Amino acid sequence: MKVIISAAGTGGHIYPAISIINKIKKMEPNSEIIYIGTTDRMEKDVIPKMGIKYIGINISGLSKNILKLIKSFFQMSSAIKRCRKIIKSFDPDIVIGVGGYVTVPVIFSANKLGYKTIIHEQNIIPGKANIFLNKYADKILVSLQESMKFFNSEKVVFTGNPRGEEVLNAKPVTKFSLGFDNKKLILITMGSLGSKTVNDIIANSFKEMSEKDYNVLFVTGDKYYDKYKDNKYKNIKIVSYLDNMPSVLKTVDLIITRAGATILSEITTLGVVPVLIPSPYVPNNHQYLNAMLLVEKEAGFMIEEKDLTAKKILSEIDMVLSDQDKYNKTLKNLKKLGTPNSLDNIYKEIVKLVGEKA
Repeated sequence: MKVIISAAGTGGHIYPAISIINKIKKMEPNSEIIYIGTTDRMEKDVIPKMGIKYIGINISGLSKNILKLIKSFFQMSSAIKRCRKIIKSFDPDIVIGVGGYVTVPVIFSANKLGYKTIIHEQNIIPGKANIFLNKYADKILVSLQESMKFFNSEKVVFTGNPRGEEVLNAKPVTKFSLGFDNKKLILITMGSLGSKTVNDIIANSFKEMSEKDYNVLFVTGDKYYDKYKDNKYKNIKIVSYLDNMPSVLKTVDLIITRAGATILSEITTLGVVPVLIPSPYVPNNHQYLNAMLLVEKEAGFMIEEKDLTAKKILSEIDMVLSDQDKYNKTLKNLKKLGTPNSLDNIYKEIVKLVGEKA
């Protein structure tokens, strides 16, 4: 199978795309794959390291600044021309977009050239790119049933988030290998980029956490690591990044995290009770809505960033870990939301479309 796949900007788009690539390679080892991303976001570093052919295009998202908006329109026009050349030259069996503005010229161009196209939406409220591409995609796959209503009902299919299935295959690490004893382990991470605001509040709670009967693994994000790396507390370990997140998730007892679609798919599939701090800086406030989906189903807990204090986070941890009945009920409800066969679902839709082309 010859595949062009595109996703950009954040781990929430990039890692689901990688999961789809891995599934295709597993099912069809001789597949040829090209990844189209940007020239200046994290995918430009992540994807080439995996040995996947990478093409970066110069493009930026829409802006309220009129000069930047004009620039983005010129970039889009140029990107469409470039994507047309790439697609015609490679002649793929299918073109897949997994989120981010870079997918617009890729999917649009493929559609206009007559190639089969799929887009995947991870969040409960679709991004602007996927809303625009609704009419240009042959099939629209969604992580959450609640987002199906935003798309053409004849095209949309609930598959789950591709990360859900992939994390099941991760080999768990032990608490000992992470440098801890066998006490309950709390993982604190604010996504691939981290958060200065939340990190500062968490750091202000270290002294009180050091007196508790649990261990803490705090992931700062590369940008903020130097500020927090000097740590004197034995039950708290600070790292900049985890390259084996699924393996660690299989070991932790509680996670404090953002409410991005990828991490939610991982914790619902694996069963990791969350305290969610949704980012207020994302389009359509979609992380808050993602988090509310779990809260309403009694499958997680939430603290809005505007309400976050060291005292509040300590209180929430104590509440969750001290009430075993509530913890078990939350865990049971959480697992009901997982989609452990998500990649199978996605691969089947890909094969269907490729078969239609043939």
